Amino acid sequence: MERSDLISILGFVAAFCTTVSFVPQALRVIKTKQTKDLSLVMYSMFNVGITLWLVYGVLILAWPIIIANMITLGLTLTILALKIKYK
Repeated sequence: MERSDLISILGFVAAFCTTVSFVPQALRVIKTKQTKDLSLVMYSMFNVGITLWLVYGVLILAWPIIIANMITLGLTLTILALKIKYK
C-alpha cells in the first residue's frame, strides 16, 4: 500500500469519527425536541466552520474533507434548525 493511500485512509477514518459523533445528538434532538441545553452560538459558529471546511475541501479536491463535511453539515444544520424552532 502506498503512502498516499494510507493518508487517504487516515482522512476517511478521522472524517468518519468526527461526523458520526453528531448522530446521537441529532437523533436525541429529533426524538425529544429538547434543545434548551444546546448553545445556539456554538452550533451557529460550528456550521459556519463546517461550511468553510467544505468549501476548502472542494477547492483542493479532498474527498475525505468533502464527504465528511457534507454529512456533518446536514446533521449540525438539523440540530441548529431544531434549536431555533424549539427555542
